[in-house]
Amino acid sequence: MRRLRTAVIGCGKVAASHAEALQTLPESELVAVCDRQAGRAREFAAHYGCRAFTDPADMFRQVQVEAVTVCTPHPLHRDVVVMAASAGAHSLVEKPLAAKLADCDAMIRAARQAGVKLGVVSQRRLYEPVMRMKSAIDAGKIGKPVLGTFLMLSWRDEAYYRSDPWRGQWATEGGGVLVNQSPHSLDILQWMMGPLAEVTGYWANLNHPFVEVDDTALAVIRFRNGGLGSILTSLSQKPGIYTKLHVHGSNGASVGVQTDTGATFVAGVSGVSEPPFNDIWTVPGEEGLLEQFAAEDRAQFARVDATRHYHRLQIQDFLQAILANREPMVTGEDGRVAVEIFTAIYRSNRSGRPVAFPVPAVE
Repeated sequence: MRRLRTAVIGCGKVAASHAEALQTLPESELVAVCDRQAGRAREFAAHYGCRAFTDPADMFRQVQVEAVTVCTPHPLHRDVVVMAASAGAHSLVEKPLAAKLADCDAMIRAARQAGVKLGVVSQRRLYEPVMRMKSAIDAGKIGKPVLGTFLMLSWRDEAYYRSDPWRGQWATEGGGVLVNQSPHSLDILQWMMGPLAEVTGYWANLNHPFVEVDDTALAVIRFRNGGLGSILTSLSQKPGIYTKLHVHGSNGASVGVQTDTGATFVAGVSGVSEPPFNDIWTVPGEEGLLEQFAAEDRAQFARVDATRHYHRLQIQDFLQAILANREPMVTGEDGRVAVEIFTAIYRSNRSGRPVAFPVPAVE
């Protein structure tokens, strides 16, 4: 098997999961890392046995790189991906694809013009109970998906926001709970329910006065298939309760997953401590399978490091997509949808009106 020459750009908290995968996957040869902080880049490179850079342009000039994973703060994704595309390198970007739709469009356009792949990390799609839900929906076991809900009751303390200077500010993070903690679930909701038609939303900062951005948001969704949906996402419940996604079908059956118990994990700081599990399953003839599903998923959770395992699976899919010249599991266009959803909620809150899809980059 040919090994792709790979690099990690941005050596912050989540980067270790990327570097470990790229160092050990058979499809990859990790040749470089890049970070604006020279000391951090050197330390990271020494640990993973590759070259260190502080400027992506220098890296692309000096080292032949075929694929990068982008782990910088999300407002910085655009420039890195456009630069990588111009160098002929494929990019897998940490969620969200960007904080602004214009940045999404610039990255998608650059990748298309250069003929390279663009993917977005959404590793929770690969959780076994999430995949079980998707398979049931695709098989028609609940009829048509007609009602989808995303509920996150989580927590972030002041120390979390102080841990990186870019967190909690509109200019440097681009948003709050919608932009940072919600994209995984926004992606899964639209993946299961299908394209959106309209969103009405609100956001607030309920109990985090030390940051500018939202810690809570609500939205009502109308999907193109006629279905409805709701979002309640919050970081205001100490110490964190759970994150759930439920999909209800036209035949009355329901499937659901609790992806997180307690507060969602912080990459590089905390781990996934409890296995995800299906908390609702009323598919006709399968109503008694929840206990079996839970046992299977607990056993799988015990076999892997869940904080890194699912990242590894998605990174491998992306590398295999390059080698096979196919689309990755989560494309740049998929990533844009999650950004559309939180952009629509912000715009709806500001205007007091529903926002129709597709959402343009400029109002």
